[in-house]
Amino acid sequence: MEDVLRPLSTDNDGLIESVKDPTSAEGMVFYHADEGKPLATPWQVAITRAILLNEHKLPEGYLLDCACGSGIQIAAYSTIIKRPVIGIELNPQRAKASAVNLTTVFTERGDSSVKNLRSSLFIIGDGRDGKAAIDKIKKSNNLDDVKIGLLHLDPARPRNSRSHSLDEMKPRLDEVFLGWKEYLSESENGPAILLDLSPRLSYQQRLEVEQIVEDTWPLINKTWTWISRGKGRVDRLALWLGSIAKKDTPRRFIRVSPDLKNQPFIFEGGIQLSEGEDVPISSTRMPKRGEYITVLDSALVECGLAQYWLESLKPNPLCHWVDSTGRRPQIHHEAKLPSIPKGSEFLIQASGRIVEIFHQDLNLETVDQFVEKILTHDIKRVTIRSSLNPEHQPKIQGSFDRQLSRRHGKRDAFLIQHPSTSMSMLCVIE
Repeated sequence: MEDVLRPLSTDNDGLIESVKDPTSAEGMVFYHADEGKPLATPWQVAITRAILLNEHKLPEGYLLDCACGSGIQIAAYSTIIKRPVIGIELNPQRAKASAVNLTTVFTERGDSSVKNLRSSLFIIGDGRDGKAAIDKIKKSNNLDDVKIGLLHLDPARPRNSRSHSLDEMKPRLDEVFLGWKEYLSESENGPAILLDLSPRLSYQQRLEVEQIVEDTWPLINKTWTWISRGKGRVDRLALWLGSIAKKDTPRRFIRVSPDLKNQPFIFEGGIQLSEGEDVPISSTRMPKRGEYITVLDSALVECGLAQYWLESLKPNPLCHWVDSTGRRPQIHHEAKLPSIPKGSEFLIQASGRIVEIFHQDLNLETVDQFVEKILTHDIKRVTIRSSLNPEHQPKIQGSFDRQLSRRHGKRDAFLIQHPSTSMSMLCVIE
């Protein structure tokens, strides 16, 4: 196999791993190699990122992904930003899959110009070696000079690991920066760099990433960006740098809609990462009947922007953080939340008024006692929003469903445990 692949002349011979991307409105089928599917960026995330990136004025030059994997992200950049791309991948089969996938995106999205596709290349090689790659681009495309307008890096990290060190990233950030710095075009705010990092990085590790960046580009603008597709989980964590970052936008949260036709919700602001993690401090405040409990999207809380989003609501609710670190972050507030702006409804997992407080654990032995009190509040359905034994939860939820279905209640409710006590609160959704 040649070490430089052109999308238009690369076929899918030998590529046996292919799958339809469920997040693609076009129903695109992408090729992968060597079990690369779990590592690939979902198309909906890739295109969302490309559209947001296109709002910035990039320096001149190619769009480069120096560890491109299946090439889905770089293909999204190309189709939105309308520039030729360079993908570099050490694994020959993945490099081939990337070239085929770029042609698939071009075809499925009905692009009418092949100019950028003809100029795009996929190189089988070391993504850290900028000089070798530039020489191959010059020779392949008959150019005297090559500039890179965007450097995208999504380094590989250990699979099936809840945590890892920065040194386990392949290729390493500092080695990539050293190999490519002289070839990056710059605007007045520096080069355009997007680091696609593990969402499992700790706060301290994120600070270490910033320091590696600072060692090469002192005082460069930085915008940390969290992307979530729901279920309170951060799916992608990235650091946008230089000409694609804003000094007054240190953090950005993007909630991708489950409806492929809807625009994502974006909230920006907060403080610089170096000034603190900025996750609210949980209190030991006890609940009171009549007040409200709201369960927020834990991904929004994790990125340090939840309290700023709450402050943006009008009128601003007076909230007490009772749990800010778990899967179901709780705020307690005396008045009902104001109307939530359209597009951000997904940030509220549940919200309701406390009508009953139980001073006992919920389990298989006590479920009937809970049901007895729940029935006095005209409840037709109650959803458990507490962490229970995984074996017991479906049985307890099933008991609630069966017993409540025999009555003719009219209100929906949820049951949630106080994080620092054994108390549970029954909250009616109004």
